[in-house]
Amino acid sequence: MRSNKPMRRIPFSELQSTLERAMLNLGLTPERAALSARLTAETDRDGVRTHGIARVPRFAEMVRLGSVNPHATPKLVSSFGAIERWTGNRGPGNLAAYAAMNRAIELAKLHGLGAVALAETTHWQRAGTYGWQAADSGLAAMCWTNTLANLPPWGATTPALGNNPLVLAIPHQHSPIVLDMAMSQFSYGTLAAYRERGEQLPVPGGYDESGALTTDPAAIERTTRPLPIGFWKGSGLSFALDVLAAMLSGGRTAHQIPSDPIQEVGLSQIFLAISPTSLGTITELNAIATGAIDALHAATPITPNRPARYPGEATLATRKESLHLGVPVDETHWQRLLDLAK
Repeated sequence: MRSNKPMRRIPFSELQSTLERAMLNLGLTPERAALSARLTAETDRDGVRTHGIARVPRFAEMVRLGSVNPHATPKLVSSFGAIERWTGNRGPGNLAAYAAMNRAIELAKLHGLGAVALAETTHWQRAGTYGWQAADSGLAAMCWTNTLANLPPWGATTPALGNNPLVLAIPHQHSPIVLDMAMSQFSYGTLAAYRERGEQLPVPGGYDESGALTTDPAAIERTTRPLPIGFWKGSGLSFALDVLAAMLSGGRTAHQIPSDPIQEVGLSQIFLAISPTSLGTITELNAIATGAIDALHAATPITPNRPARYPGEATLATRKESLHLGVPVDETHWQRLLDLAK
């Protein structure tokens, strides 16, 4: 069942300028406010409404409470060749992540590979942002973050793992391949979005109070028992990503991060960038990706005229529509942003 929650389309430029005013009001410098606004507006533009303007009120509350320092900038801690360790100093997470990936890209252009491990940072908003950042620069990338403990390990009922988003990006002409996924079948943001729309999940996404698998997003939110992707495999992957991020960055693992979302600080993140042209020509590399995409599209679809899509394909279609018709935003989220931008 779909709700009749009011939506409107906002021109991308208006969305970005409104976000910029809100960021300025929160204490960011003009240059940093403009970048934060662009990254957030692009998130809604690409259809990831759970991590765009919907998250700005929480960010504002974290600034107000002192969990996020709007003036803090990421700093280099140590380096060895193409590997660097940075601290985010608990500043705005999207700005720290953007800077870390940008540095990984610079290192990859010098060495073929570049890696930045970032500790003491905050929520980076849309994970895929940093995959697109690399792919748009012609580089492949892998990046991930840990989170507060919000996912029970396989065989347990209480949260001890984070949903630890993982991103893989592959450059390809004007249509990069970008995989952005959490370790839970549905992220908490997606669960909230389904609940607010009055919809059930398309497949079971976690457990209800009786311990049964359910498609009810509200029940999963109440139990805090979302289902790991691939059951025990997702549980194991989440744990490995968490430990490796903390080890490389010298930061915290999920169990050391405050469990209150408003105090979710001290995260550990990894940004790897790879220059494919170090090993082959652009023509050769594009041909490999094009062949794989063509084979994927040739697979017999379940629904006629709806071929399988590669990761990032739907994003590009949504982006084109948003720039032409305006970015769809929830009316409530838009009004809250306008209040912050006054």
